[in-house]
Amino acid sequence: MNKKYQLYALGNALVDTEIEVDDSDLTRHGVAKGVMTLVDAQRQAQLSAGLRDHLTLSRRACGGSAANTAIAVAQFGGRVFFSCNVGDDDNGQFYLDDLAASHVDHCGESGRDRGATGRCLVMITPDAERTMNSYLGVSDQLDDSNIDFAALADSEYLYIEGYLVTSPASRAAVATARQFARSRGVKIALSLSDPGIVAGFGDELREMVGDHIDLLFCNAAEALNWTAQSSLDAALAQLEGEVGSFAVTDGSAGAYLFDGYSRHHCAAQAVTAIDTNGAGDMFAGAYLYAIGAGHSAPQAGHFANVAASCVVSQYGPRLHSAEYAPLLEALAP
Repeated sequence: MNKKYQLYALGNALVDTEIEVDDSDLTRHGVAKGVMTLVDAQRQAQLSAGLRDHLTLSRRACGGSAANTAIAVAQFGGRVFFSCNVGDDDNGQFYLDDLAASHVDHCGESGRDRGATGRCLVMITPDAERTMNSYLGVSDQLDDSNIDFAALADSEYLYIEGYLVTSPASRAAVATARQFARSRGVKIALSLSDPGIVAGFGDELREMVGDHIDLLFCNAAEALNWTAQSSLDAALAQLEGEVGSFAVTDGSAGAYLFDGYSRHHCAAQAVTAIDTNGAGDMFAGAYLYAIGAGHSAPQAGHFANVAASCVVSQYGPRLHSAEYAPLLEALAP
């Protein structure tokens, strides 16, 4: 790899608070299960108050989909830059400090704005499903000033999280970054992020990312929504004609990969899941790291499945720093 950064990521900066709930809690508070729902500060405060008994065991972490992926790449040994917008508050400083501790370069103080840093209340039910209610705060004001064009030009991939599509300002920033990246030979990777995002913002997503995606990450539900197909096989066939390559995860059925020439299947790892929050982000991070290190799509897919299985076996969207190095053995020839 001749460029400084393996990955330049753009995403919402959200401080995650993760709690354990049951289905009755979600029903009682009118929360749609298994998806990300955007809420305002008042609604999030109401939820936190209503679930205050659960907050005694809450866990706080620097989060956001692209951030989780960027941190995974960095922890495996890749060089990463992350652009985001955080507030001039305690959560904003916590967020930037957590990025630095994870060896992720970032936009620093230039990526801070007056106002509140975004927050995400992540609710985990006993079936390991994650349900998210996100207040974006100043994240939805991400703009061109948050982009480090020198770092972007010196990157192999621009990685975009689909969640950015909900903000007009963020969509414009992504379009600027994408056009610049394309002019500098930087490949484009997109994560579709959430089935609801694809269903509700499909046209905006396509406009935001332009006419070519080098590498697409999504799960089966997102693939079906993106292609408007009724079967996964038909969706995969359509994607082969639309994107340069893809990695589509399908839970216990494993992952389907397309390297630009052939389609491959990687079996899932047998594991008891307790928290699926961050599984797709880890998969993307491990996959990107592996292909950047010169491994084939099947090798990268196996590695990504192993890494994601470790994430779902514990609470939280990320692994502890000491857990990354042993996983690299899964990449051994």
